[in-house]
Amino acid sequence: MKAYELLYFVDPAATEEMRAGAMKRIEVAVTAHGGTIDSVEDWGKRKLAFEVDKLNEGDYTLINFHADPNDITELDRVLRINDAVKRHMVVVRPQQD
Repeated sequence: MKAYELLYFVDPAATEEMRAGAMKRIEVAVTAHGGTIDSVEDWGKRKLAFEVDKLNEGDYTLINFHADPNDITELDRVLRINDAVKRHMVVVRPQQD
């Protein structure tokens, strides 16, 4: 298992139900084949550097997790088809444990 971090943002006007649904889909995609979520940090609303889908702000969340490298493709697919998630980025983080 490799260590990854996922940073994504949703529309700040999105309901709590939409945010929870996006988080649940991410959790299922990571843990479906034995991956684990290490931590979830809610960064809150941040100003965007440029306009995305007519939005100037985004509600950010950072997730640190361990997963099989083959499962990252499925996670990326889940995030792309989720309408609540406007942008996302998954990067490998250095092993700290």
